[in-house]
Amino acid sequence: MADAQPPQIDTTRPSIARVYDAFVGGKDNFEVDREVLRQIQQLAPEAVQVGRQCRAWLIRVVRFMAGNAGVDQFLDLGSGLPTAENTHQAAQRLNHEATVIYVDNDPSVAAHGRALLEENEYTHFAVADLRDPESVLNHESVRKYLDLDRPVGLIHSNTLHHVTNDENPKAIMRAYLDALAPGSYLAISHLHNPADGSSRAKLAEESQVQFNAMMGSCFYRSRAEIQALFDGLEMIEPGLVHLFDWWPDGPRLTEPSDGEYNLLGGVARKP
Repeated sequence: MADAQPPQIDTTRPSIARVYDAFVGGKDNFEVDREVLRQIQQLAPEAVQVGRQCRAWLIRVVRFMAGNAGVDQFLDLGSGLPTAENTHQAAQRLNHEATVIYVDNDPSVAAHGRALLEENEYTHFAVADLRDPESVLNHESVRKYLDLDRPVGLIHSNTLHHVTNDENPKAIMRAYLDALAPGSYLAISHLHNPADGSSRAKLAEESQVQFNAMMGSCFYRSRAEIQALFDGLEMIEPGLVHLFDWWPDGPRLTEPSDGEYNLLGGVARKP
């Protein structure tokens, strides 16, 4: 099934993809999206640095998969708007024939992302909702360009904390993993509430309220809840850790902020 005509872009309401674009210093956002960033910065002035931390983690993860793990096809779910460096650029720097399928249902991404992301024959975009694994896995672009009988790098970078408990993120992940071949890899980054009475827990609680008031859905989950999304997989060292501790590019010279501590990420392999 070909992509349907994307919905009209609503510039009066914030978009998750455009808000993230504002967080990483992009230009594809509107005043309503920047207002969300400003509100969050009142709670966490380091919000922009947190956004950059997330993107840097993603690039390190893709380099690991395309390099050490030898993965040559990627499914990036909830990919968002293009920024300074993207999944296909990181993967194709190591293997110029690595195939990357970006998936997003945000109208802004559908309108702008395709033109900017589909820059070569190995990079494609699918308009679909990551909460519906069947529609994603049966999408024309996924069926045409990915071989699900071979290992795939599945990426959930800052997506699953926008999935409600009623939508059952664990079941969503299980549906994707069941469809992937052994030797596939899963990468997840997720907002975390340590629930320990610390300043980080307070920031998580306050940010969750603010995000939900302005954007609709955002859930800081416990370590156990995030770890459960990897059930049945073999975690790659160092396991589920703060993003800045997942194979950093160099020594840490400054102490991370509370906002940076409120994200966990990990990579695992399907046996």
